[in-house]
Amino acid sequence: MNFKTPLRAGLVGAVLAATTAVALAQTAAAPAAPVPNKGDTAFMMSSTVLVLLMTIPGLALFYGGLVRSKNMLSVLTQVFAIVCMVSLLWVIYGYSLAFTHGGGLNDFVGGFSKAFLRGVDGNSVAATFSNGVVIPEYVYICFQMTFACITPALIVGAFAERIKFSALMLFTALWVTFIYFPMAHMVWYWGGPDAVGNAAKAVAEAGPDAKAAATAALDAVNADAGMLFKWGALDFAGGTVVHINAGIAGLVGCMLLGKRVGYGKELMAPHSLTMTLIGAALLWVGWFGFNAGSNLEANGTAALAMINTFVATAAAALGWLFVEWAAKGKPSLLGMVSGAVAGLVAVTPAAGFAGPMGSIVLGLVAGAVCFVFCSTVKNALGYDDSLDVFGIHCVGGIIGALATGILVNQALGGGGIPDYVSKPGELVTAAYEFGPAFLAQAKAVLFTLVFSGVGSLILYKIVDVVVGLRVTTDQEREGLDIAEHGERAYSM
Repeated sequence: MNFKTPLRAGLVGAVLAATTAVALAQTAAAPAAPVPNKGDTAFMMSSTVLVLLMTIPGLALFYGGLVRSKNMLSVLTQVFAIVCMVSLLWVIYGYSLAFTHGGGLNDFVGGFSKAFLRGVDGNSVAATFSNGVVIPEYVYICFQMTFACITPALIVGAFAERIKFSALMLFTALWVTFIYFPMAHMVWYWGGPDAVGNAAKAVAEAGPDAKAAATAALDAVNADAGMLFKWGALDFAGGTVVHINAGIAGLVGCMLLGKRVGYGKELMAPHSLTMTLIGAALLWVGWFGFNAGSNLEANGTAALAMINTFVATAAAALGWLFVEWAAKGKPSLLGMVSGAVAGLVAVTPAAGFAGPMGSIVLGLVAGAVCFVFCSTVKNALGYDDSLDVFGIHCVGGIIGALATGILVNQALGGGGIPDYVSKPGELVTAAYEFGPAFLAQAKAVLFTLVFSGVGSLILYKIVDVVVGLRVTTDQEREGLDIAEHGERAYSM
């Protein structure tokens, strides 16, 4: 018998036990990576489809009904073509420019690390707003893609019935590249709740010697965000990124192109308010995906966004209706659906922050103020914003963005401002201070107006030099359906 055998066996056993203990300890120290919840994934896929529904056919029919019958098909074609082109630009480089780290330009725009969706597959995940909750990155890409598609499509209404199709396509490609993708990055790009929470937790657990390094790491995580996000600007679903951005670009565009032939002299009434009503109804339905889906997960905040989207819209529709009734003597269908869209726009930045009663007040104010801008102010200034893109989307977006800084206050029924640092791993709310909250919103509004306004002006000028912006007078009188596309919307 060899006495070394049991000794060797004992040593091997001790080593295995120690190895197992180390492995177990490591397992306990490193929690498993979060995986997508099937309910959240299904919710976000449904929301994505709803937002697409807003654009085609919702926005296309809403705008189509408002133009004259000889331009109906051109508007449908423009909106559909924009969706197709921007969808491709989004996956080629748009998503990367909006939602990746941009190196030295990170305050303003992302980089190309995910161009052509490099590194993204079926197992990739994107953070939501809760610690430890993620969704498949492909779903996040598609959801954000629908926002990129509808924003330039909104601009179409400002210069409808007179822009060249080639000019529109070139302008859209340039505009999303140099205006929309950077705006999305500046407002919505950040490290996510887990990155911030983990860094804050490390600071809380660090000893005196490691405190400085842990604090520096937390500062670095907080610095990895877009400029407006770091200002503290709140934009739940796109008040600045989508509506103010598109609205001011539309105003610049309609002023550069000039008024339609016969504007102010000939009747330019909508050719089908039936189509407009169908489009507005589809917009309202789809907007639940737009606002509730912007929470990125199915929980109470998504439910808050949903009810706010209901009541603010209803209040704005009635607000416009009654003000118009009092001012002009008759309540119009066109006025009511325009008010509904103004309410949807205004509640967009506030959807997950305001309370339902605050959203009703917001809707009433937006409906009344947008009516004044689309009638009195527009007529006084004399610009031809064909379908009131500026009066509804820009003005409504400004009202909503500024009001978000007020209505987020929990004392007014709001949801409060998220705080991921003071209690790492828990989604708590920070103490509300009116001054900083409102100032951050005002700065974001002013920046968006200047950035998008000046940027759009430059891009319009470039397009004008390359292909020209406007069709000829004869083509405009004939109608863009035949002049630009060689077919009619109606054969009667």
